[in-house]
Amino acid sequence: MTETAVYAAGGVVWRVVDGKLRVLLIHRTKYRDVTLPKGKVDPGEMLAETAVREIHEETGIRVALGVPVGVSRYRLPSKRTKIVHYWAAEATEPAIRASAFVPNKEIAAIEWVSPKKALRRLSYPVDAEILEYFIRLIDEGVLRTFPIVALRHAKAVGREEWDGSDAARPLAARGRKQANSIVGPLVAFGVRKIVSSPAVRCVKTVAPLSAALGRKIDTTKLIGQDAWEEGKSDARTVVGERVRARKPSVLCSHGPVLPDILSELALATGTLRGSYLGSASALEPAAFSVVHMSVDNPGSGIVAIETHIPKV
Repeated sequence: MTETAVYAAGGVVWRVVDGKLRVLLIHRTKYRDVTLPKGKVDPGEMLAETAVREIHEETGIRVALGVPVGVSRYRLPSKRTKIVHYWAAEATEPAIRASAFVPNKEIAAIEWVSPKKALRRLSYPVDAEILEYFIRLIDEGVLRTFPIVALRHAKAVGREEWDGSDAARPLAARGRKQANSIVGPLVAFGVRKIVSSPAVRCVKTVAPLSAALGRKIDTTKLIGQDAWEEGKSDARTVVGERVRARKPSVLCSHGPVLPDILSELALATGTLRGSYLGSASALEPAAFSVVHMSVDNPGSGIVAIETHIPKV
């Protein structure tokens, strides 16, 4: 019988000081090593939540996640495999000022160094590989990004169990749990703007996120299923507005509409369309794909796409 893997998440935390980019290293007390902030997944957590929580616990800095920068795998002394997912994460000046980090029994110190110096300082080759990918993003000029999240509504009551209009179909009990479970990961990506199909099952999917952020839900028929079935949907207009705004946002819609949303995101950023768009749009209920785009040049193409599936 093989042991199950141990999952963890963390980040390459970065900031710009006097025009120079710096990354954050942590010096661990117990292991006497230099590494990137990371930690194990807590029960019920999705990986993005883990990364943000662990970065905050180890450095005192609250971040929103940027692009994924790789996955490291290595064997633990217990012979189990540890799998660590990493994201780039910008530390804003207000977040740094709000940090109450003091050396403790786990972390002896944190320091900001240049990426090249960090490569020399890191204790483990697996960390250096993550940082090398991060440096490639700097070299390509696409490190600073914003996400647009394509979200499929959570599990709804089946059509056969519902007498009312399709648009009024509510979430099932499992769907309500899913809607709550995705709040943490969506907040982890810094989502601020919430756009939804007017269908009840979509609005109720993002209602817990709306409550957590204190932000209203903007509903639009342009990404609704009724409009799609009538040939009147218009994902291009909705996506165009969000790309031009360059702000983290979530678009909650329906299975048949999601391929249009992903396709328009590719078109709006000059990205070659391919099979990856099909994978990113073929989502289970309450699953979502995060499309990362360059802040400085959204027309330079999609920088990365990642898909997250709730555990509920």
